[in-house]
Amino acid sequence: MERRIIHIDMDAFFAQVEVRDNPSLKGKPVIIGGRASGRGVVSTASYEARKFGVHSAMPMAQAHQLCPDGYYVRPRLNHYREVSNEIMAIFKSYTDIVEPLSLDEAYLDVTELVRRDLSASTIAQYIQRDIYDKTHLTSSAGISYNKFLAKLASGMNKPSGRTVIHYDNAHDLLMSLPIGDFAGIGKVTEEKMKELGIHTGKDLHQYNQMELIQLFGKRGVSFYNKVRGIDESPVKPTRIRKSIGRETTFETDQNDDDFILNTIRKLSGEVANRADKHELAGRTITVKLKTHDFETLSKQTSSNTPVYDEVEIYNIAYDLYNALKDADTSIRLVGVSIGNLVSRTYRNLTIYDFI
Repeated sequence: MERRIIHIDMDAFFAQVEVRDNPSLKGKPVIIGGRASGRGVVSTASYEARKFGVHSAMPMAQAHQLCPDGYYVRPRLNHYREVSNEIMAIFKSYTDIVEPLSLDEAYLDVTELVRRDLSASTIAQYIQRDIYDKTHLTSSAGISYNKFLAKLASGMNKPSGRTVIHYDNAHDLLMSLPIGDFAGIGKVTEEKMKELGIHTGKDLHQYNQMELIQLFGKRGVSFYNKVRGIDESPVKPTRIRKSIGRETTFETDQNDDDFILNTIRKLSGEVANRADKHELAGRTITVKLKTHDFETLSKQTSSNTPVYDEVEIYNIAYDLYNALKDADTSIRLVGVSIGNLVSRTYRNLTIYDFI
């Protein structure tokens, strides 16, 4: 049976939640993120804010320059998770084969639901309707015969769109697609391809698999398949969490050990709280530092006894920090995480445990 995959992506999710909760923001450029006075970045920008050039991951200071009259809101992650849980429950009411990618998007395999009188597009429409009825939030849907094309489709008619890519139109669409719009092709690879004269899918399609492997290594296989609309990867209904971590970026570079260690203590407490909430423990503890010149340093150690207590995590992180830190190097970011997770109740864990 031919697969039917739906990719649902909420429209400017964080910003949309804030506008819903505060209707006075409707129609205004809403930007969710940290403080502009520090090193905060944009989490989400409403579509009105995007018209000014504001986008996610942009430094908040730059967003203020582009959109000085925008409405800036600090993120409420716990609230967004609660709304996300409502949306994920709607997905699960249609199919058990759901693969969440983040709080605001997921793949759904609805192959078994499709029949002569109920198309995948109609199912996607019902899901979008249920999301709006439950949360008063809009979403966009992409429908296709594999994950790559479904996700590509969901971004084609935002917001509130619904797009189908089928066998009849996939080839023409991929041939005209700008090379930077292919998943897995970042800015560096895009520039390399353009230097080779590869600007669209049609240009990429001219290369055989061996040529692409010679040019881009093992990623060449993926590029060869994607430009031909090939993606056999399944929708994975369970994804095991690999680690729990917390990090923070300082407003100014720091070289005060007491200040940094105090921050590590706080982060250790946050990691411990999250581990305790989900009855988890970790065998590997990692400390991550990012220096003033953006070099990333990390050091980890493993324990025969899984840890989850704040004091235990901090004591290990303390030693890791002192082994890692150069006295002459100032730090802009510090993080603490535990990995190689085990359940303290010996149950199977899925991504839903962490949303």
